[in-house]
Amino acid sequence: MPRELCQLHLDRRALRKPLVAAVRNVSFGLLVVLTLAIFWIPLTTLIKFSFQHEHYSHIILIPLISAALLVLERKDILSRVEPNRLIGFALLGAGVLSYLLGRRTPSSLSENDQLSAAILAFLVTVVGGFVLCYGRRAVRSALFPLLFLFLMVPIPDSLLSRVITWLQTGSAEVSAAMFELIGVPVFRTGFIFSLPGVTVEIAEQCSGIRSSLALLITSLLAGHFMLQSVWAKAALALATLPLLIVKNGIRIVSLSLLSIYVDPRFLSGSLHHQGGIVFFILALILLAPVLWLLQRAERSSRTSAGLHA
Repeated sequence: MPRELCQLHLDRRALRKPLVAAVRNVSFGLLVVLTLAIFWIPLTTLIKFSFQHEHYSHIILIPLISAALLVLERKDILSRVEPNRLIGFALLGAGVLSYLLGRRTPSSLSENDQLSAAILAFLVTVVGGFVLCYGRRAVRSALFPLLFLFLMVPIPDSLLSRVITWLQTGSAEVSAAMFELIGVPVFRTGFIFSLPGVTVEIAEQCSGIRSSLALLITSLLAGHFMLQSVWAKAALALATLPLLIVKNGIRIVSLSLLSIYVDPRFLSGSLHHQGGIVFFILALILLAPVLWLLQRAERSSRTSAGLHA
């Protein structure tokens, strides 16, 4: 009889697990819906920004990619569920409170910076709901998809200005070196290049910020799926930074040469305005050997560790 009672108890526990998991998932879903309702105004503004500003065109894809990653890795994430009410409620409260205070307090920040603060508060609230329902161990398993969500935050004006200036300066230096290497006569004044029959200016619009962000996001995803160690993933992301400048320098030089030796309309044609995908693919081709070398380094490291074990 005791054995039968024990078996019945085990059966009840086995039946309760799917029910508890379903309640937990529904609770998190309701928290997300409630958070979306609270942050509806900044979220709709963010969607408008993603269509109006080319350097924010990636934002609308970020939550979709993050959600797909969570679904793909759900078995590993949900195997370590330990809800944490203290940290969860703390993050939830911090996110909502900071947003409500920000709305009521007059601010000298630009619309972009106000939106950055609001979306950051939104994401803190979402992460708080995740911690509340699934716990810290699940957060560790879902760390990349959750951190990836923060790419939704618009870049603050001061930081964006510095990034664009860095891309302009780097692109100008790479372009000057390439012109000198191939023997094209050029007179340079800052971001302006005087070439035979044409003058080229590397303006803010030519900094390549949009394709640079796309390339950085692609390298982060490639590292997540194709590399194992943190150091290798970080190395791939760092290797992408100089490649952003090299890619843009190649684009500037290619368009300049085509306008000089083929047709001046190349500087104002479709390759200039819609041809970013061509140079983006070129950057991926240049990034592929770096990824391959890092994969080899990881294999060698694991082999060496196995021999010393």
